[in-house]
Amino acid sequence: MFSKSCEYGLRAIIYIAQQTAQDNKVSLTTISDAIDSPQAFTAKVLQQLTRNEIVKSIKGPYGGFVIEHEKMDVVKLSDVVAILDGDSIYTGCGLGLKKCNENSPCPLHFKFIEIRNQLKKMLETTTLAMVVKDMDTETFFLKR
Repeated sequence: MFSKSCEYGLRAIIYIAQQTAQDNKVSLTTISDAIDSPQAFTAKVLQQLTRNEIVKSIKGPYGGFVIEHEKMDVVKLSDVVAILDGDSIYTGCGLGLKKCNENSPCPLHFKFIEIRNQLKKMLETTTLAMVVKDMDTETFFLKR
């Protein structure tokens, strides 16, 4: 459903949020290792999130990536998806067909609308603070 950059972006933002909640700054290397993503690809994703002021990049030997504590309560997963994938996840065909619509639906069109609406609701109502609060580091994994 999500592009690879969006998958890595969501994993990275959740990891950074978790570390920020523990008052840690994290390096690019640490993030890419923790979420099992290529470092160069992760850097590009984090650059987009930094430009859009979701994460903050602090330079220097004691630098790293953090999320301002105030933003943890207001940044929603849908914000990250919008930055990295736009709204195609809410409008695209479940089978990836270019000309799928209500007048010319694919076999999954009407079932996929329901799933897409549920996904949109979940992304729009879930903040980073909520994800971090619900995380049990013994149970949840960002890398397999």
